[in-house]
Amino acid sequence: MRRRSVVALALLAPLALLAGAATRAAAPRPSAASRPNLVLILTDDQTVEEMRVLPQTQRLLADAGTTFTSSYVSYPLCCPSRATLITGQYAHNHRVLGNKPPAGGFTALDHSNTLPVWLQQAGYYTAHLGKYLNGYGEIVPPRVPPGWSRWLGLVDPTTYQLFDYDVSDDGTVVHHGDAPEEYQTDVLARAAEAVVRDRAGKGPFFLSVAPVSPHLERSDENGRGDPPRPAPRYAGAFADEPLPASPAFDEADVADKPPYVRHLPRITPAARARIEQIYRAELASLLAVDDLVARIVGALADTGELDHTVIVFTSDNGFFHGEHRLREGKFLPYEESVAVPLVVRGPGFPAGGVARQLVANVDLAATFVDLAGATAGRTLDGLSLRALASDPQAGADRALLLEAIEGNRPAYRAIRTPRWKWVEYSNGARELYDLVADPHELRSLHAAKSTAKTREQLAARLAALASCAGASCR
Repeated sequence: MRRRSVVALALLAPLALLAGAATRAAAPRPSAASRPNLVLILTDDQTVEEMRVLPQTQRLLADAGTTFTSSYVSYPLCCPSRATLITGQYAHNHRVLGNKPPAGGFTALDHSNTLPVWLQQAGYYTAHLGKYLNGYGEIVPPRVPPGWSRWLGLVDPTTYQLFDYDVSDDGTVVHHGDAPEEYQTDVLARAAEAVVRDRAGKGPFFLSVAPVSPHLERSDENGRGDPPRPAPRYAGAFADEPLPASPAFDEADVADKPPYVRHLPRITPAARARIEQIYRAELASLLAVDDLVARIVGALADTGELDHTVIVFTSDNGFFHGEHRLREGKFLPYEESVAVPLVVRGPGFPAGGVARQLVANVDLAATFVDLAGATAGRTLDGLSLRALASDPQAGADRALLLEAIEGNRPAYRAIRTPRWKWVEYSNGARELYDLVADPHELRSLHAAKSTAKTREQLAARLAALASCAGASCR
């Protein structure tokens, strides 16, 4: 079996109690002459735990930059999460509420007012390579959305095929087959390197690279699909890798959970075998992503652009591997679904740094706008990560909104503070977890007399966040 050396990445660190201090002001915006290049690498359905199999990413990005150990997505579903990333808004403001029309999908977003448009208006060359929003190319032709100078977008429904898929190459559909060199992640890596080498020395650029790995391949409308295939050079990697030893796996007592989870059966040997198969395939598929990162960083170094570039590595949401009896998928508000890796390398993000404040994908657009000196066309709900990376007290009193509205599981809204998670489901169910004492969310305290005051305070704060906009979200 071919194996990679693995590098452990710190998982979510113990969280401090709510500090109560006001959020610090953002750092001054850069001058036009000092605006950095911006690179976003966005994986699909990757968990925090899976970062351990990306040694090159660890060495080139995390060790050379800042790791955000409490990073979340506000809506753990592909399309709403990605819409949040390019609008800087919670889903209740950008109104992409699911993966499919009419409430969700590519056609639900106003593409004329998004991050690439703002960056292009600020003088940036913008390039997107890979997955965009769900449904791209299915209802309307796969044209180049507003704001992109270079476009290589994966076309649905072939997006989730690592071989034998279509891309829109600046508006022209091109088919890629099943030859080893056409492995999807490698095609994106070559295209990303070409953008870096072509644009070096020509002014600032924004490069968005979105490989599908480690998402399931050929997934159906319920999210079920085939384990992702690795690049041929990594066939057989992780063939006997054990599942993570989470206390939440196949949770024995779910009496405190909402009805959806209470009604789930225990995980059978056959179900466990499928979970293991998916998990091992995910790890193997990520090895090509690790190579993609190294290729981009190498091109930046070769062209003299590396020290003038901010690189962000993250995922659109997490994924379940049997925790709380949830065999696969995301959407629900448990940590395995909403927590994501986030590392940032570049000017303003200290090498080897660790930032423990709560942050979310709603902060990424605000960060890019801040770094670029651009002007957002929407009211941004997030914070720039630049100030948080340099000041451990910045954002210490923050709370995050979690919301999920359109899906095949119960809708909810929730609040995540440094200590607590309070969840209100549309069917009336409630959950409350003390994440300092119970990080695996094994015992909900929503009915405990001792937490009555806490529940009251969190519910009031959640009610405000549920309809927040701009500063009131922060």
